[in-house]
This record gives sequence, structure tokens and C-alpha cells, in this order.
Amino acid sequence: MDVPSATPWWLLVVSLPTEGATARMRIWRALKSLGCMALRDGAYLLPGDGEREQALQELADECIREGGNAWLMAVQPRSADEANAYRQLFDRSDDYAELRKTWKQANRGLSAMAPTELARLQRKLQREYDAVRSIDFFPGEARMEADAAWTDFCKRVDTLLSPDEPHETQGRVPRLDIDQYQGRVWATRRRLWVDRVASAWLIRRFIDRDARFRWLAKPSDCPKSALGFDFDGAAFTHVGDRVTFETLMASFALEDDAALARLAAMVHQLDVGGEPVPEATGFEAVMAGARERLPDDDALLAEMSTVLDSLYAHFGREATRAKT
Repeated sequence: MDVPSATPWWLLVVSLPTEGATARMRIWRALKSLGCMALRDGAYLLPGDGEREQALQELADECIREGGNAWLMAVQPRSADEANAYRQLFDRSDDYAELRKTWKQANRGLSAMAPTELARLQRKLQREYDAVRSIDFFPGEARMEADAAWTDFCKRVDTLLSPDEPHETQGRVPRLDIDQYQGRVWATRRRLWVDRVASAWLIRRFIDRDARFRWLAKPSDCPKSALGFDFDGAAFTHVGDRVTFETLMASFALEDDAALARLAAMVHQLDVGGEPVPEATGFEAVMAGARERLPDDDALLAEMSTVLDSLYAHFGREATRAKT
């Protein structure tokens, strides 16, 4: 017999008193969130893993505290065929298909949604997708197809939130003389979003305090005398893995400012993804709400500049504390 040498699986067998409906529902929900597969009423299987063992043991202890019984056992498939049968129990293809159906339906109404609704919907669907991915112990083709579909959906949302988003360009970022960039007209796409509003704040706060801004209906409307930013062909845009905010920092020797670096990480995550930044979700929510309330980009920049000023002060204080 071909006996596999894989890590054992965990089998939790539980029984609760019939009057313990609340505890039964609570434990059932916990088992579902862990990704357990019910073999029969009261018998739940989960692939072997130290953290999963601990989580199941905690549920077993809770069952006993509620007056029930619980047995947690390590089980081993007796053959390769049996191991494959175990794995098939955890096929998440139907879950991914349901998610993709939901995304397809949502996509039909995206263009009619306000920015706040778009951001809220995207976060909700992201949580649902993450929940399935967290219990997809044996990812396969369905996972890859879902990843591609989710990427396409997010690009559609990003396009609606920020039309004409610039493409990445290659090359080095030259160091510029800030004295040559004073009292200038700076231009970017109207209906500001994260990278553009943060870049405009950075320009006025650290580069050109007398900057005047022009908000463009489309990039081709940019006057030749203006300094364009955050669109294809602009003087300042995405370069390599830098978003426009980071390109401006590099261009004008601002990268050593620890507080600005923290802001840059937040802008980068919200614009193109990357390492999570704790403050990003809150900033995005404030930005979406302000964008909904204020159709005028000058007013939007003024309001979000106050938020960015506060974040900059907060990050600066944390950087000072870290040094002491």
C-alpha cells in the first residue's frame, strides 16, 4: 500500500447539549471561518497545521465548558488516493465561481456609483475574497482565474475613481534645482484622487509655495508652459516603482524627511498597492467623503491639505520619538 508521509490531518468530533443552541451556532460559525469540512454532523476535518491545531483545541475546550464533549485527533490517510480524496473535500472552485459571479454583477453598476460607494463596495468585496483565500488550503486553477478576475475588477474601479491614471515609465529621476521651479503653474487631471491631491499638497508645501494649479479635463489640455504631474507625458509622473508623489520627493531631494517617507508609503499603497499602512484606510475614507462633498478641486485640495498637514505632524512626532 502506498502510504503518504504528509503532515497529519486534524479531526474534531464534538457534541453539545440540545439546549445549547447559542453555543452550537457560535462554534459552528467558528468552524466555518476556519475552513473546516463537515464529514457528518459533529465531525470536522482540517488539513494539518500547528495554528489550526491550536484553534481547534480552543474550540474543543469551549465545547467542554458548554457541557458537551469534544475529541481532537490527528488522522492520516492510508494511501495517496485517500489523501487526494481528503484534498478534494476542500475544493473551493464553487466559492470562487460565486465570487466571480458577484463581481460580474457588481461591474454592471459601477459607472453609476459615487466614489464613496465605489470605495465601500471594493472594500466589502475584498473582505469576502480574502475570506475565501484564507481557507483555500490547496489553491489551483480556480484560484488563479479568480485572481485575474479580481485584478480586472479593481482596475475597473481604479479607472472610475481616477481616469487617465499614468502608466509606469522607466529611467532615473534627475535631481532638480528647486529655485527653478518657483511661482509656476502646475497642472494635473481634475477630480483629484490620492496621488494627485498628495502631490499637489507636496508641491505647495515643500517645493513651490506660490504654486498655482490648473485642473485638466484631459491630459492633452495641459498648456506647454505648465508643469504637468501624474499623467502620461507629464513632467512628473510614475517612474519605475515610484508613484508621482515619490517622484517629486526624489526630484527635489525630499527623501530624507522621515515623515514624508511615511506619507509616501501610504500614497503608494493607495495608488498602486504594496505593504499595508495602518493610516491608509482612514485617509482613503476621508478622501472619498471629501471628494463626494466638494465638486471643486481647489476646495478639495484645501480640505485634504489640512488632513495631510495633520498626518505629517503626526508622523514627524513619531519619527522624533523613535530617535530618542
